[in-house]
Amino acid sequence: MEKEKYLKNIFQETLNNEKKNFSSYATFNKEAKRSKKEKNNSLRGPFAIDRDRILYSGAYRRYQGKTQVVYFSNLFDEEMSNRSLHTTYVSQVSRTIAKILKLNLELVEAIALGHDLGHTPFGHDGEQILSKYCEEYGIGSFHHNVESLHIVDSIANNGNGMNLTFQVRDGIVSHDGEVHDEHLKPDRSKNEKDLQNYVKQRKKKEVTTVPATLEGCVVRISDTIAYIGQDIEDAIRLGFLTRAELPKNSTQLLGSTNSQIIDSLVKSVVLNSYGHDYVSFDKETSDALYELKSFNYKRIYTHGVIKKEKSAIKRGMKILFQKYLDDIANKNRKSKIYEHFLDGKSETYLEKFSPAEKVRDFIATMTDRYFHEELKQFILPGKVEE
Repeated sequence: MEKEKYLKNIFQETLNNEKKNFSSYATFNKEAKRSKKEKNNSLRGPFAIDRDRILYSGAYRRYQGKTQVVYFSNLFDEEMSNRSLHTTYVSQVSRTIAKILKLNLELVEAIALGHDLGHTPFGHDGEQILSKYCEEYGIGSFHHNVESLHIVDSIANNGNGMNLTFQVRDGIVSHDGEVHDEHLKPDRSKNEKDLQNYVKQRKKKEVTTVPATLEGCVVRISDTIAYIGQDIEDAIRLGFLTRAELPKNSTQLLGSTNSQIIDSLVKSVVLNSYGHDYVSFDKETSDALYELKSFNYKRIYTHGVIKKEKSAIKRGMKILFQKYLDDIANKNRKSKIYEHFLDGKSETYLEKFSPAEKVRDFIATMTDRYFHEELKQFILPGKVEE
């Protein structure tokens, strides 16, 4: 009992130091909200607990097998980026900014590590293809940020969810590295109802939402900072882009290497955000970043080397989507959707979601290699057995 009391006092002293060390715009640990209340006997704060739940989840471990931009890149070059590396970079960039702005590092880290849990195999191409079939089967469009929230709420922990705090869940679903934000201010009035309304609307139409915390805003802007220069480095490494081809206006201001670009963007955010309840680039830096994003889209994300397998993936995903629907309808317990997914889910999950939603969730969890092997097993079972 003496030891427990002493540990409790040590932890309380850490919490008390928040007032001294945090900005008035930071999210304090005492503000953490969970839908299901828990007793915390840990030396960790609520956001650190969330971070660790994400870190030790199966969805987090599968990051390493998911494409960032180039399909199957880890099969031919282990130094190419994957979803795991990207998530680590987002976490580190976010922590750098948040530390200087005196924000809650544990909240930032939890959001950063969990923001891409719902990404499909084959990057954004896989996301677009899966979305097409989700709409065809009547369950609304697919978006990885919404699926990331769905994973931590309803898929992880055998279908019981992780019971993460509202602040972490909101930061995960509110991230969007594709949206160009010059200035991002948190919506501190957001609540659980707003979050769920966004999820419902996002499956039907294009809507946006901003994070409820300044920490969530930092992660969202860091997502772009982390990928923009790294994607250029990967393209140069693959040989279908040279550094000399980068747009001169952007490189003059931001630099031409990933390190220089990150340094320039982080400094701009710090200079323009310090002491304020928002994160922001200066306009000149924002314009240069937008130009670089546009260049990457034209020269990298739609490049023939990257897209040559897209039609095959499209056909394969349609085949697997229908196969798993048939397996559920026929109660084919030997199917991988049962063996590797549904058999490990709670009654709550099994009763709450439709067959098409279960298929969506199973496909979204797959790594690039798992998808490929499942398709090969189904189309060429004889060869696989040999």
